[in-house]
Amino acid sequence: MAKDGRTLITLGFVAIAILFLIYARLGNSEITPAALSSIERLGVAFYGMMILALGAIAYGFYQYHKYKVGKNQDDPFSIIAQVTWNSKSRRIFAATSIGYGVFFALTSGILVYQPDVTFSYHYNVQIPSAQIAPCCGEIGYVPKVLIYLTDHVGMQIIPINLILQIAVSYLVGLNAAIAVNAFSILRKGAGMGSVAAATGLFVACPTCAGTFISLFVSASSALAFTIAITQLQTIFIAISIPLLVVTPIIMAKKIRSSGWSCKIN
Repeated sequence: MAKDGRTLITLGFVAIAILFLIYARLGNSEITPAALSSIERLGVAFYGMMILALGAIAYGFYQYHKYKVGKNQDDPFSIIAQVTWNSKSRRIFAATSIGYGVFFALTSGILVYQPDVTFSYHYNVQIPSAQIAPCCGEIGYVPKVLIYLTDHVGMQIIPINLILQIAVSYLVGLNAAIAVNAFSILRKGAGMGSVAAATGLFVACPTCAGTFISLFVSASSALAFTIAITQLQTIFIAISIPLLVVTPIIMAKKIRSSGWSCKIN
């Protein structure tokens, strides 16, 4: 196994892709009442293997981060690793990732709060309880996990949404950690103007974009806009991922050009 973690990262992503393809084929096949329990067990195995794959990816990124710090080079990825390899950056990363993850869960429907609906009465379920909805849907959207925490609070976990939440939360946390250090390093030189700051807000919180834009929409158009923005929310998030990847690289190049990389030791 390579010490830089890239093997684990690659295997994790390949495993998730294979899981999606296999379950899409089996989960959308004709299901009889006799086969339902088998499909449910397959759904449990799917999430167990996906958690293992995500764990492999997470440990791979940790290994890669540590490897880049040890190499002490001046490429953008090494600078990102060196700048964020301290306790302050870790606290910022953890707080931002968790905070954004909770916010993402609320806005994307993963965490559900329905004060007007009593789950035990309307859905005839026990509180608390969890169940798998193994069939049927598009690739990445099955199997679903439905969790009833209280009579009004629950969770609906969809594989693609879970992966998207983890990926975006990680990237937001990384951006926040390097941004704090970059502002400290570059505060005397190349300043970032208000336009860059506004762009950074949209990158760091893609789910906030619709809320911000809605402030400029008249009340008479509010309902139509709300429906439209819900459909565009996924597009905002999809666009934000490349930006969240590119932004740390740009900041790392700024840091390198400032001469900071010559003063690492």
